[in-house]
Amino acid sequence: MSTLILALAAGAVVGLALGALGGGGSVLAVPALIYLLGFTPAAATTASLIIVTATSATALYTHAASGNVRWKTGALFAAAGIPPALAAATLATRVPEPVLTAAFAATAGLAAWRMFTAPAPASGRQPRPVRPARAAGAGAGLGSITGFLGVGGGFLAVPTLVSVLGLRMRAAVGTSLLVITVNSLAALAARTGTHTPLHWAAIAPFTGAAVLGAWDGKRLAAKVSGPALQRTFATVLLTVAALMLIDALH
Repeated sequence: MSTLILALAAGAVVGLALGALGGGGSVLAVPALIYLLGFTPAAATTASLIIVTATSATALYTHAASGNVRWKTGALFAAAGIPPALAAATLATRVPEPVLTAAFAATAGLAAWRMFTAPAPASGRQPRPVRPARAAGAGAGLGSITGFLGVGGGFLAVPTLVSVLGLRMRAAVGTSLLVITVNSLAALAARTGTHTPLHWAAIAPFTGAAVLGAWDGKRLAAKVSGPALQRTFATVLLTVAALMLIDALH
């Protein structure tokens, strides 16, 4: 199968998940780039940041138009993640590739577990006042993951925004996209001076398909129940994590 078709198919899946769930799709971008398109782990994490930035910004626009973004909360959360994202992105370029792959597999496994076990939010819950210290602490942790592994971290941002900061699910999904966009841009800036080769013949169609998929993902979320989407995606993600961990240990 040609590189173009593989890139388009993988990008569509990533965009659908990101648009529907507010995160998680980027966790599939790295393994898709490695195992389908032949990228090295280092090149895949850098390319993933390009894809995630463009796709998240597109999905953010659609959610903002619907009034589902809490800009003040998201800005505080994202700002706290910028320094860790910059530091972690620099560190990632110096880590052996098997270690990077194993770390990514563990993170993908954690994402799947969170999706399986996350309780459905109560529809009548009221947002709680945001505590700056909590928002900053959670944002810093998320920025580290984004910078090191090249993932947006929405699979951690959404449950954190719901359970720790008290946002409703729709607002958490929209706000997480703001956080992902900012952190991904910061991590990408830190890698700008590296000599990691970027294969634009694969990255460009992958990104284009992901951007279009993000639009469809938002519409899909309105038609299919959130728990059903999460369980399906978590099953795929858990399988990918297991395969990556096996590969890293060999």
